[in-house]
Amino acid sequence: MGLAQVFSRASMGVEAPEVIVEIHLGGGLPKTSIVGLPETAVRESRDRVKAALLNAGFDFPPSNITISLTPADLPKEGSRFDLPIALGILAASGQLPEKRFADCEFIGELSLSGTLNPVRGILPAALQVHQQKRLLVLPTANAAEAALVKGNRHLHAGHLMEVVAWLNGREPLPTLPAPAKVKPAEVADLADVYGQFRARRALEIAASGGHNLLFTGSPGTGKTMLASRLPGILPPMQDTEALEVAAIASISQMGLDISRWRQRPFRAPHHTASAIALVGGGSLPMPGEISLAHQGVLFLDELPEFSRHVLEVMREPLESGRIVISRARRRETYPARFQLVAAMNPCPCGLLGEPSGRCHCTSEQIQKYRSRISGPLLDRIDLYVEMARPRNFLNRQECEIPERSAFVRARVERTRNRQLELRGCVNAQLNNASLKRHCALQSSDLELLKQASEQHALSPRACHRILKVARTLADMEGKDAIATEHLAEAISYHSGHRVQNLQPVA
Repeated sequence: MGLAQVFSRASMGVEAPEVIVEIHLGGGLPKTSIVGLPETAVRESRDRVKAALLNAGFDFPPSNITISLTPADLPKEGSRFDLPIALGILAASGQLPEKRFADCEFIGELSLSGTLNPVRGILPAALQVHQQKRLLVLPTANAAEAALVKGNRHLHAGHLMEVVAWLNGREPLPTLPAPAKVKPAEVADLADVYGQFRARRALEIAASGGHNLLFTGSPGTGKTMLASRLPGILPPMQDTEALEVAAIASISQMGLDISRWRQRPFRAPHHTASAIALVGGGSLPMPGEISLAHQGVLFLDELPEFSRHVLEVMREPLESGRIVISRARRRETYPARFQLVAAMNPCPCGLLGEPSGRCHCTSEQIQKYRSRISGPLLDRIDLYVEMARPRNFLNRQECEIPERSAFVRARVERTRNRQLELRGCVNAQLNNASLKRHCALQSSDLELLKQASEQHALSPRACHRILKVARTLADMEGKDAIATEHLAEAISYHSGHRVQNLQPVA
C-alpha cells in the first residue's frame, strides 16, 4: 500500500491549469488505470512509464495502481504527465522520497529508455509556475523556450535518472540557460516600393494607429509588396506582448521558433483556408491564423476569393481582439488582437478602370465578385486605398527615391508612444467613451462628418473609425486636437474608396 502526490500542469489554450497527479498502490491483481478524463495519449502513459522505469533500473510495483489526475472534470491531453506519473509511482513504492514534491512541478514525456522528450505548450506552464513561485522541472529540449520567462529558477533534465538523482540530493540539475540573443530578422524594406505615395501614406497611418487596411487595384500594382512591408515599420513588441505571441506559438502545431522571438507575426493564409484554419477550433481546439497573427499582421490576399463564411467568422474577433471556441466539453479563449491588411482586384479580371479599356466584365459579374465581401466586414476596415499602375516605374532615375523602413518606423514609434502615454492604447482600440473624450470635433467639422455620412451612407461604426483615423493623423503631427485637414483626409481614406462605389467600364 502506498500513496504519493505530484504537481504538474495541463494545457488549456494559452492557460496551464494546475493538475495534481495522485498515485495509489493497492492490493489485488497487478493493474494500472488512469482516471480524470485522460485522452488517448495520456492513457498510453502507463505503457511508456512502465518501460522507462524498468529500463532505468527501477522496480515497477506489481500492484493495483490507480493514477488520478485532479481536477477530474478537466480534460487531459498529451504526454506531459509521463514524468510526474513515473515519479509518483517511485515515491508511492518507497523508491524515492516525497519530501521535495511540495514546492516543485514536473512536466515531460518519457521515451522507453527513460529519456525526457520535449512537449508542446511549455511556455504557458513556465509562466504560471513562476507566478506561483514554484520550481518547474522540464525536459532539456524545452529549456530555451522556458528561459524566455524572466526571473525564473526552473531546472531541466535530459533523463529520468537525472531527476531522481536530484530528488535524492545526489546531483544538482542545471538551471535554464540565459535567453538566446536573437539577431533582428531581415525584413523587406519600403525602399523597394517606387511610387504609390498615397498607399505608402496609408500604410504608415495604419501602422501608427493599428488600423485595418484594404488595398484595391489591378494585378501587379504592388498590393502584396506593400502589405509584406508593414511588419518592418511596426515598433518592437513589449515584453508582455512578446510573451503572449510566444505562448500562442508554443501551443500551436508548429511550435515556438526561438529565432523569431520578439518578431511581430505576419500570417498570409491562402484563400482556400477553412474557417477552422482561420479562427481556430477542431475536436481538440487549436489556435487559428488570427491568433497566430496576434500583435502582428494578418494579410488576406485576393480577399473576394475567400469563402464568405470564412470571412464572416472574423467579424467578432476584429472588434473584441479575442476568439472564443466552444466545444461540448471545452471552452477556450485565444487572443486575436491582429491588424488586418487585405488586397483585392477591382473586378474578376482585375482590369477595371485601366486606361486600355481591356476589362469586359459585366455589371452582374462585378457585383457577384464584390458581394462575397459583406458590408459588416467592410465596416470594420479603417482605410481603403485604390492603387493605380505606376508610371515610369522602369526608369528609376525619374522616380523619387522612396524612404527606407527605418525612417518610417521611427515616426511610427513616436506616434504610438504618444498614444500609449495619453490614452493607454493605440487609436484603433479606443472604445466609445474614449472616442467622446479624445476625438471631439468642432461644430464645423462635425457638420463635415455628417455630410460625408449622408453622402456615402456610412454606418455609425464607419463614422467612429473615421474619427479614430483622424485622431491618428493628428497624433502623427503631435497635435492635441483634431483639425479639419485631419478629418478630411480620414474621410477620403474611408469613403473615397468603397468596394460598392466602384463602377464597371461603360
